[in-house]
Amino acid sequence: MGAGIHWLRTLVAKGPQRLVPAHLRHQTVSQRVPPLHLIALDTSGSMRRGGRLAWAKGFAARLIEQAARAGDHVALLCFGGQGVQLLLPPGPARAAGSARVRPVGGGGGTPLSACLQEADRLLRKAQRQRGAAGGDCLWLLTDGRTLEQPTAPRSAGHIVVVDFDDPLRPLGRCAAWAGRWHAEHRLPA
Repeated sequence: MGAGIHWLRTLVAKGPQRLVPAHLRHQTVSQRVPPLHLIALDTSGSMRRGGRLAWAKGFAARLIEQAARAGDHVALLCFGGQGVQLLLPPGPARAAGSARVRPVGGGGGTPLSACLQEADRLLRKAQRQRGAAGGDCLWLLTDGRTLEQPTAPRSAGHIVVVDFDDPLRPLGRCAAWAGRWHAEHRLPA
């Protein structure tokens, strides 16, 4: 905990006099360590069907904007035919960061396990740098169209699997992973 100046109480104490150090009133300021929202966006070929990639990109952009409003940190990983790519390194979220999502294309396979390994590495590194652990969240935006059986990153305090699977022919893998990982399973809204 640190101390900041409580300006209203300071000005009341000052009254009509010239401000001097004796007038200063302090308040407790929280030393909140902002959580990191690490977004893992599936850009594989199956996500291109039915507009799922565009829908997931919009979801990712909203997450970045919400993190910026909350004063949180954000990172963006994309995984697909081009491998795993870090589009936004971990750091303070900026609403303008959502523009990094727009040009993302899709195609190819789904290197999910490689993405989750990279996510775990980034989370651990960010936690060491910020001196905090436990409050970080991994957002996995995918349709679950892979045969990989990944394990959950250990460094994520909370995991949300956002299920972009085909609603007419769902495979149910996202829900199964969430259950196995003790994670939150969510349908995009």
